[in-house]
Amino acid sequence: MPIPSHMVPLGTPASDFSLPALDGRTVSLGDFADAPALLVAFLCNHCPYVKHVEGTLGPLLDKLADVGLASVGICSNDTDAYPDDGPEGLAEQVARAGFAFPYLIDATQEVAKAYRAACTPDFFLFDADRRLAWRGQFDGSRPSTGGPVTGDTLREAVELVLAGQPVPEPHQPSAGCGIKWKPGNSPT
Repeated sequence: MPIPSHMVPLGTPASDFSLPALDGRTVSLGDFADAPALLVAFLCNHCPYVKHVEGTLGPLLDKLADVGLASVGICSNDTDAYPDDGPEGLAEQVARAGFAFPYLIDATQEVAKAYRAACTPDFFLFDADRRLAWRGQFDGSRPSTGGPVTGDTLREAVELVLAGQPVPEPHQPSAGCGIKWKPGNSPT
């Protein structure tokens, strides 16, 4: 049974972070200060829901970067219990999916808690003021339902935010594998 994303209130400010990327550098929220929009995507390597969209996600975010979207991926899963979500597995995913955005490791899971991430994939789109403008599903496709993976829902939200317009509600929650919390670390 897929876990839905929390529908965090629109207008919520982006939480600060400073996390290691797969390439060894540290990436912080402030590194994206000049971008007119920022997508924070909670992802992982092992989840079938992420695998379902990853081949479209990488190229779509590349196209959207050309028009002003900054993107960052964050993996917050417990890598002791899910070793495929460790740095080596994430590097394989980057190569497989063609991710060009920074992919960060949230080993303490504090960033996932701050954003109220619930599942993978879980998408949070912030405007130029770093206020939450949209959260929800990549598109209507799911691994079990088939249909084309287009990313249309995300793309349309990004285009509206970049144009300075609100994204009409209702926003459909994302759905996927729950964040794999370390023992005793679950926020609920």
